[in-house]
Amino acid sequence: MNHAITAVIKKDFRGITANRRLFLSLLIVPIVLTVFLPGMFITIAHFMPEDEDLQMLLELLPRSSWASTMELTVTGLIFNNILPVFFLMIPIMASSIMAASSFVGEKEKHTLETLLYSPLTLGQIFQAKILASFLMSMTVSLISFVVMLTVVELEVFLLMGTLLLPSANWPVILLLLSPAVSMIAVTLIVRGSAKAQSVEESQQGAVFMIIPVLLLIVGQFTGVLLVSLWILLGLSLLCVLLALFLLKKAAGRFTYEMLLQ
Repeated sequence: MNHAITAVIKKDFRGITANRRLFLSLLIVPIVLTVFLPGMFITIAHFMPEDEDLQMLLELLPRSSWASTMELTVTGLIFNNILPVFFLMIPIMASSIMAASSFVGEKEKHTLETLLYSPLTLGQIFQAKILASFLMSMTVSLISFVVMLTVVELEVFLLMGTLLLPSANWPVILLLLSPAVSMIAVTLIVRGSAKAQSVEESQQGAVFMIIPVLLLIVGQFTGVLLVSLWILLGLSLLCVLLALFLLKKAAGRFTYEMLLQ
């Protein structure tokens, strides 16, 4: 990788970690989604009474989802069907915070002209901003997964005396779908940041990208839509293709006039 591109990426990372307000914003959503909510769900699953209505509902699930007890079945359903969807929201939120300030932040700090006078081409500057936000979102997602897995397994072991086995959904989410969704969000937000006049204006686009993920989470909770492995693989392929298309299209339309308007 070009040393100048690496320098821009490091500068953007330092800009986020040094800004206390942005750094806290980057941590709040992952903490809620990976510590607070999983802990609450598992506690509810442990103490909820076993009734016939719940038993009938669980019997609609595939046999592969059943465990030795109703408590473990519900907990496994939460762990392998609901929590993975959170890792579509985390990269969007993480990337929106950094990507939204990628170019508009340079404008507000009056450092855009200095960046444009660097030995990087406009395409390389765009590439550096995309990579910085993407790497940040993936780093936050990976750390969030480790924290979530530790919290969930520890709580399940203390309450139920066993450990949960992650399903095949997890590697598909973490290695395919989540990076593709993150790249889509980063590309759209960075491109919007180049035209925006403020960070708040740039961040507005992220709201629309979260809506489909929220609908997917609601579908998981209500049982209307339980995403299978094959659906995840198909969705991952579509998102990868969409991410590549958007990246190529955005890079082709990226001009000096767009930045300096």
